[in-house]
Amino acid sequence: MSFEVHAQGAVHVFDCFACAIHRMAPICEHCRVQIIGQGVEVGGQWFCGAHCARSEGKAGIIDKV
Repeated sequence: MSFEVHAQGAVHVFDCFACAIHRMAPICEHCRVQIIGQGVEVGGQWFCGAHCARSEGKAGIIDKV
């Protein structure tokens, strides 16, 4: 039982959620962790949280808890 994910004009076919997450989840620009769940996008870059965004010089970013 496969499923499709449509993203950014492409169609990806997976047979499990773990494979989809591994392929589709963005990578934090600072610590390189795969972002599963909420991340922070600043100026087209993805970070796992505000701490990593600030470490890369991005200002005014706060985590919503």
